[in-house]
Amino acid sequence: MKFQTQKIAYYFFAVSMLLLSLQIVYGFIMATAHAGYDVLHQIIPFNAARATHVNLLVVWLLSGFMGAAYYIIPEEVNKELIYPKLAYVQLIALVIVGVIAIAGFHVNWWEGRKFLEIPRTLDYFVVIDVLLFIFLIGGTILKGQRYTTTSLVLFFGLFFAALLYLPGMIDTDNQTLDSFWRWWVVHLWVEGVWELILGAILAFLLIKLTGVDREVLEKWLYVIIGLTFLAGILGTGHHYYFIGTPKYWLIVGAIFSAMEPLAFLGMTIYAFIMVSKGQRNHPNKIALLWTLGCSLNAFLGAGLLGFAHTLPLVNIHTHGTLITAMHGHLAFWGAYASIVLAIISYTLPIMTGKKIYNYSYSKYAFWLSNIGMIGMVIFFGIAGVLQVYMERRMGLDFFIVREELSFFFKLLICCALIFASGIYTYVYSFIKAGLPVSSLSSTDE
Repeated sequence: MKFQTQKIAYYFFAVSMLLLSLQIVYGFIMATAHAGYDVLHQIIPFNAARATHVNLLVVWLLSGFMGAAYYIIPEEVNKELIYPKLAYVQLIALVIVGVIAIAGFHVNWWEGRKFLEIPRTLDYFVVIDVLLFIFLIGGTILKGQRYTTTSLVLFFGLFFAALLYLPGMIDTDNQTLDSFWRWWVVHLWVEGVWELILGAILAFLLIKLTGVDREVLEKWLYVIIGLTFLAGILGTGHHYYFIGTPKYWLIVGAIFSAMEPLAFLGMTIYAFIMVSKGQRNHPNKIALLWTLGCSLNAFLGAGLLGFAHTLPLVNIHTHGTLITAMHGHLAFWGAYASIVLAIISYTLPIMTGKKIYNYSYSKYAFWLSNIGMIGMVIFFGIAGVLQVYMERRMGLDFFIVREELSFFFKLLICCALIFASGIYTYVYSFIKAGLPVSSLSSTDE
């Protein structure tokens, strides 16, 4: 059975598409600056472009996660969303805060804290907005007719993401303490509770797309939760290596960071096994393609590439270099961006009544964006290795090294053009699908 309030998800997804499109523009501004063509520096300095690029990523992913929750929770608990009008208020408030923050980056109104640049004044509005969101989905679960592992994991993933935003608001003038609390937000989001959100959305999609028994699939979800909490929490230590914290973090961070790829490996195995065992021939092959692409790229980007430079003896040379960018781009793309694009690919035909998975360019969007991303990651990696050698072994000046690496950024821009063509094709298919229909389908499309 489909619920009318699930259509609210469409508008969150629309915001995600807009912000993703804008994020790519700022990515090109940064890439061309690295390639030696920083023609917009007087208008958009590199630091403003970087802060905007990163924060657009966070906001469009959060908007996608919220949209996924507004779609999944009513169906999982068999109950319409409570106070649906408040969900629209919550979306509008999220957009207003995001616009003010982005505008602020261009006039130097920010905290200057890496990944948490949003001004402190806006932090309070973010907290209020997220509390409203948690109230809406939590209240729906409490009033629902049933509880499922998928809905509860999704809720607690989102709840703890909200809770873990608070340590980043702790005031301190000590740089070590500031970094200590900042990583509670950044690391425990992307390598902790966001993995729960990922696992829950992945489980929902596999149940719908493969027809595998829910009980079997959700047992896998418990394994992933266990691995996430076992490795993810203490894995925060790999951010504490060289910031002035006690030396025992070198050991703790190394051991538990080395275990973090296991959660992503578990997700990959679980996704492919569920598909192979599936008894349902679902017509939406594009959604299935994005789902499998997510699980594989998450393991490669967040798992293998993360492990490649997480040990202290390696990290002392690679942290803060393009090696981090190599890992970060494929990790975010595989683990989080792809799962949002997967849930949109599944839900959009149901909400709009348009079978967009039959559009030939829907498949092109998947392949172009993934091929482009892999190419970008390869050239980030090559440039990163050379940067580490020239800067941190040879001791060359940053600007000399950047000039030497400009050729690889030109190649990276070529790959980025392929990636962007795939993303904008996806956005075009989203727009072409149109607005949600007045009455949702009673069966999966």
